[in-house]
Amino acid sequence: MLLEDQDRSLWDRGAIAEGRDLAVAAFRTGRVGRYALQAAIASLHAVADTDWKQIVALYDVLLKMWPSPVVALNRAVAVAMVDGPAAALEEVDLLATDERLAGYHYLPAVRADLLRRLKRHEEAAGAYRAAIALADNGAEKEFLENRLAEVVDSAGDRSSGG
Repeated sequence: MLLEDQDRSLWDRGAIAEGRDLAVAAFRTGRVGRYALQAAIASLHAVADTDWKQIVALYDVLLKMWPSPVVALNRAVAVAMVDGPAAALEEVDLLATDERLAGYHYLPAVRADLLRRLKRHEEAAGAYRAAIALADNGAEKEFLENRLAEVVDSAGDRSSGG
């Protein structure tokens, strides 16, 4: 289930507060590691009004500390929330050249979502198909298949003048 579709009021407030407090304590030591950065990012997701600019800034620090293409992909998702899907798509397309992400179904899935949001439905459909082919989780495949059906319907509506 996407973050935007979740009822965050049902989340365990005690666990969220504990995690936030531990992240803050780690930051106060001055020796912030990647786990503290990830905890800080997670705690920002737990509030109703997500501070996406702060999340991008934390991913920037995390990416310097841990230069992983997966971190870069997650950062691109946050960039889409701040600067829009076109800006994020540029980053995702650069990541597509990284061989370490070959076979990683989240790369085409993120690309598909960005293209869907840009109303580039035919390209999105191709990216959804690529993500579905790589996904091995049934629930994720079902989600991707539903999104594929949406963009195929939208592309068909556009081509038929609807």
